[in-house]
Amino acid sequence: EDHSRIAAWLDTCIASGCGELTPNTYRLIRKNGDILHVRSVGVIHRAPTGSHIVFGTVQDITEQIQAKREQERLQTQLLNAQKMEAIGTLAGGIAHDFNNILTSILGFTELAMEDTKANPLVLEHLNEIFSAGKRAKQLVRQILAFARQADDACRPIRIDTIVKEVLKLLRSSIPVSIDIKQHINSDAMVMGNAIQVYQIMMNLCANAAQAMEDEGGRLEVSLSNTSFNDARARHLNLKSGDYVKLKVSDTGPGIAPEIIDTIFDPYFTTKGPGEGTGMGLAVVHGIVQNYGGTIRADSKPKKGTVFTVYLPAVKGHDISAPPMLEKAPAGIEHILLIDDELPIIKAASEILKRLGYTVTTRSSSPAALELFRSTPGKFDLVITDMTMPDMTGDRLAAELLSIRSNIPVILCTGYSKKMTKERAAEIGIKAFLNKPITRSSLALTVRHVLDQS
Repeated sequence: EDHSRIAAWLDTCIASGCGELTPNTYRLIRKNGDILHVRSVGVIHRAPTGSHIVFGTVQDITEQIQAKREQERLQTQLLNAQKMEAIGTLAGGIAHDFNNILTSILGFTELAMEDTKANPLVLEHLNEIFSAGKRAKQLVRQILAFARQADDACRPIRIDTIVKEVLKLLRSSIPVSIDIKQHINSDAMVMGNAIQVYQIMMNLCANAAQAMEDEGGRLEVSLSNTSFNDARARHLNLKSGDYVKLKVSDTGPGIAPEIIDTIFDPYFTTKGPGEGTGMGLAVVHGIVQNYGGTIRADSKPKKGTVFTVYLPAVKGHDISAPPMLEKAPAGIEHILLIDDELPIIKAASEILKRLGYTVTTRSSSPAALELFRSTPGKFDLVITDMTMPDMTGDRLAAELLSIRSNIPVILCTGYSKKMTKERAAEIGIKAFLNKPITRSSLALTVRHVLDQS
């Protein structure tokens, strides 16, 4: 395609009469099909016959062009990495503050539910608030997952509940001109991570919705069970066995045939600058492959796109969402509760008191340390927040353990990048609770730690 441009360039140089061939770059094709990038300079002489003769040099600059492109690619990659790091920092801050708020909402809601059992209508309304709080908890986990700040442990999980939840969240964020259809015909489980499965669903559905945001259309999601024998499994580069089939389709403009083979490449995007990282489908592809599955894309211009995901099905029970306990385990021990958020102290202490415990509260680490130092034998358990002014929860726990080495400590956190269960265990902390904390998780953890101690 450079031929006509170079012909016009030669004509312009000759017509100018300056006698010089202005520098220009273009491509040449070798006999073997390789493409060379070259740069030409020279002079133009007019022969006595009236014809023009060009004298000059043609320099091979292919390596320079490739090096420049690689530099641009690495620069883009660095900028994207910095962008993701910034998003991760922002997500961590949002998660910490939002989980603290949710701890208060869920805690007080559960207390109100206990107090209004005789009023079915109020109880129904409170149940709706509690359900909304749990959905918000999942939303925070999705934000952290997008920013790669979340735990990636795998366990048996049901896909259908995640698909329904994502579609419910998506409905409120996409234009009403896009119709959503769902066909959920599977309750099978896969060995995976709920947050990563959310990523798969959110990326595929968001891409489909964006493809239709101008003209509208239909987003269709189906979930079903399927099995592959050896021959069919080999065709899909899978192992034979049972699979969960997830299909996400749209009626958008489709994907051009010349780029469909590159859509799973990192940093590939058809969106404009600032509109996408080009990592969405690459992340999906990586997660699916790690699970031992596969993903296929089929598209026809002006007729839409279909993504089909196959994930190995497993037997077992879903342990991603422990059931609510009707009767939480109780006790009579004395607990020291520390958190700089007063609503959290109020809700958590009331829950513990109703379970039979004696509770002493403090809203600052230094005040709690001073109290404990004066009466170290008074308490059977300490529950402390991680992120607090003056002294963080892990430092406070270390100080308490230096005073009394056998005091059991539970550490709670809205979000902390530096603190993990493993790090907490090294300090001597007996349990690690992620906010938002519910009545059942608090009751179970407290009773377990006290019984073990």
